[in-house]
Amino acid sequence: MFIYALAAAAGAAAPQKSFGIKEALFPNGQPNWIGIATLVILAIMSFGSFYILFTKLMEQNKIIGQYKNIGTFWRAPSLREGAAKLEKNSAWRQIVDDGIAAEDQHGKMIDAMEAHDWLHGSLARSEAFVNARLAGGLPFLATVGATAPFIGLFGTVVGIYNALINIGLAGSASIDKVAGPVGEALIMTALGLLVAVPAVLAYNWLQARNKKIAELLSGFSTDILANINSKGAVKPALPAAPATPAAPVKK
Repeated sequence: MFIYALAAAAGAAAPQKSFGIKEALFPNGQPNWIGIATLVILAIMSFGSFYILFTKLMEQNKIIGQYKNIGTFWRAPSLREGAAKLEKNSAWRQIVDDGIAAEDQHGKMIDAMEAHDWLHGSLARSEAFVNARLAGGLPFLATVGATAPFIGLFGTVVGIYNALINIGLAGSASIDKVAGPVGEALIMTALGLLVAVPAVLAYNWLQARNKKIAELLSGFSTDILANINSKGAVKPALPAAPATPAAPVKK
């Protein structure tokens, strides 16, 4: 008798005039908790993706901008004096400081080959630390790009299931009772794609920029190693320093 009463009430209900995300989350004025939870999860994923994108982009731009002034470091008479010209807590300053620290300790190595390996390993560890810091947060973007469409699809499946149940209770399969609820359910799939696509694009873009920075770090680390092993004799080729404008002659 209860099912018959539900069917009668559904048949007597006024036809739905509007469709959208609100009606999908609150069908017949009742909250669709699965749909709401799906929307909240997608919103958190989207916010996290854009937060990582902007923070990592600023971090990358800072490191690249600091590298543009690396010529002033190499023009210094020694690594210690050049390190003072680099910005503190920067990736480039860290590699130089780690190289200087390894140089101070390599005298304790008995074998010359062991000393070289110690210097090379110390600089490699410093370089790997910087690369790992730059890669932080990228796994979240990859996870969002891979899972967001399926989370949206899950919301769609549940929405279509609820729509079919309501259609069955109403005892009518007319186009207005099928197209509206099914269309509302498909909104979740669209939202999942809307979250996933920017995350994938951001991941690939940031990954490409990280590879560029890794190449710069590797080259800089190699130059530091060569400079230390040659006692400062080997330095990379640098463009000529900008000429200082002459002071005006007073008449």
